[in-house]
Amino acid sequence: MRLRSLGDMVLETPAIAAIHAWRPDLKICVLAEPWCAAVVEGNPAVAEVILSRGTWETARALRRRKFPIVFNQHGGPRSAWLTALSRARARVCWAGYQFSFLYNVHVPDREEFFGIPDVHMVMHRMSQFWYAGLPRGPVPRTCVFPQAEATAAVARALAANGIAGRAGYAVLQPGARTPGMRWPVRKFAELARWLAETRGLASVVNLGRRDDEVAVEVRDSIAGVVILDSLDARELIALIAAARIFVGNDSGPAHVAAAVDCPCVVMFSETRPVEWHPWRMGRARVIQTDSIGEVSAEEVERACGELLGR
Repeated sequence: MRLRSLGDMVLETPAIAAIHAWRPDLKICVLAEPWCAAVVEGNPAVAEVILSRGTWETARALRRRKFPIVFNQHGGPRSAWLTALSRARARVCWAGYQFSFLYNVHVPDREEFFGIPDVHMVMHRMSQFWYAGLPRGPVPRTCVFPQAEATAAVARALAANGIAGRAGYAVLQPGARTPGMRWPVRKFAELARWLAETRGLASVVNLGRRDDEVAVEVRDSIAGVVILDSLDARELIALIAAARIFVGNDSGPAHVAAAVDCPCVVMFSETRPVEWHPWRMGRARVIQTDSIGEVSAEEVERACGELLGR
């Protein structure tokens, strides 16, 4: 069970893959929000995706399936009650989370479980399954599967904007959860010019459903790019999967880039790379700073050049 964000759903995929590799006979079902369920669509390890609707409707859907065990990988109040209402025999979450009395398997917190205070969120998620009996071993990489229909829709949208037949394109992600996590739009504009002039790459700017604060500035400041602002999660996955490179702030799309093996440059400021960096992604560059505005366009261009090669 993992409610809410796109990036958090992507970070569930290593655990799903590990369980399936150990016990392919198990039927693994995933409860997800409708708008980010595309992350696990087409995943051969997932038997069923259950969409989170109203609380009672979702509870009835869980109860009908008579799950023997539910892992709550979210831990918020709604997911706690859904876990309880599922009537699963084993109800797993981390110790100290809200409404802990609703669980009967309490996993130690990160520092107690691993013996260190800082671990990646993928490892934190894995702790529930290791505690429940999954043998410890190498943790798989994140992985999502672009769907053919979405890939075709994105190709049509790009062709309509003149990108078809060019040397390729970069995806730029100027949005992020808070202003302090957003690299300045004017620097994205500099990067777009550099990509076009030195690499022959068109730039596609993705504006998500929560990017209203930067949308006007993007349209006013970044010339000569394609701006896509109505992609659903399926289309976003397809867009990034076909890109030559992804450049953006710490956000859900950055984790999508890692999961489709797209080279990516990701900038961190208010969040910590040790917990949130692209998981097991060799073709990634992480730029960490206390102030996102201090990251220069030249620094990002250099990282892009390393990934794109000659």
